[in-house]
Amino acid sequence: MKKKQKNYNLILGIFIALFMLLFLLAGLFYTPYDPDAMNGAAKFAAPGTEHLFGCDHFGRDILSRVMKGTGTTFFVAVSTVVLGGGIGILVGAFTGYFGGWVDEVLMRFNDVVFSFPHILLALVFIGVLGPGKYNVILALSVVFIPSFARITRGEFLAQKEMDYVKSARLMGVSHLRIMFVHIFPNTLPSVLSMAAIGFNNAVLAEAGMSYLGIGVQPPDASLGRMLSESQTYLMSAPWCAIFPGLCILLLALGFSLLSDGLLKKGGK
Repeated sequence: MKKKQKNYNLILGIFIALFMLLFLLAGLFYTPYDPDAMNGAAKFAAPGTEHLFGCDHFGRDILSRVMKGTGTTFFVAVSTVVLGGGIGILVGAFTGYFGGWVDEVLMRFNDVVFSFPHILLALVFIGVLGPGKYNVILALSVVFIPSFARITRGEFLAQKEMDYVKSARLMGVSHLRIMFVHIFPNTLPSVLSMAAIGFNNAVLAEAGMSYLGIGVQPPDASLGRMLSESQTYLMSAPWCAIFPGLCILLLALGFSLLSDGLLKKGGK
C-alpha cells in the first residue's frame, strides 16, 4: 500500500498564515508606541531593547507601524477577496449551471475584463476614483471577479452533469438549492485555493500601489508606503525597509503555500 505523504506546503502555509494573523490581531489591541508619534531624539534609532525594530526618519517606532500596516494590508486583501470573490462566484455559478445566453453574455464580458493586465486595470480605476484604502479595495475587487468566475464556472459545468445533481432535479429540488446546497460544497477546494491565491495577489498589489503613493494614504500605516519612504535610507538605516518587506514576504509566502497545499489536497 502506498504510503500517504504529508502535505508540507499546506502545513507550513497554515503555520505562517496563523503567525501573521496573530501578529496583526495583536496590533489591533496593543502596540509598543503610538504608530504615528514622532520623536526627533529617536530618529533612525537602530533595533534594540527600547525599539525592537528600530525607528524611522521621523523617530516613529517601526514595530508599531509594521503591526498597524500589516493589519491595513490584511484588511484590504480580505475585503478584496470577499467582495471580488463573492461576485465572481455568483457569476460563475449562474453561468456554469444555466448556460445559454446568460453564459454567453456574462462570460464574454468576463473575458474582456480578464484580457487586461490586472494591475494596469486597477491603476486605471484608481486614476478615476482617486487614491485611498476603500478605492483600492473597490479597484482590486473588480479586477479579481473574472478569475473567480472562470474557476467557479468550470467547477459547476463539471458538477451539474453528475448523477447526484440529476437525481436532485428528478426529485423536484429548486435550482438555487441544487446550486448552493448540493454543488457549491463540492467546489470548495478549488474556490478556497483561488481565494488564497487572490489574497496573495491582493497583498502584493496593495503594497505596490501604496509604494507608488496611490494606495493607502496617511494617517493609515501601510507596508508599501513604509518601503517607499525608506528607500532613500537603505544604506544608512536598512531596518526601515527590512521589517516591512519581511512582513509582506511572510504574508505572500504563507498564503502562496496555503493555496498550493489546498490544490494538492483537492487533487487527491
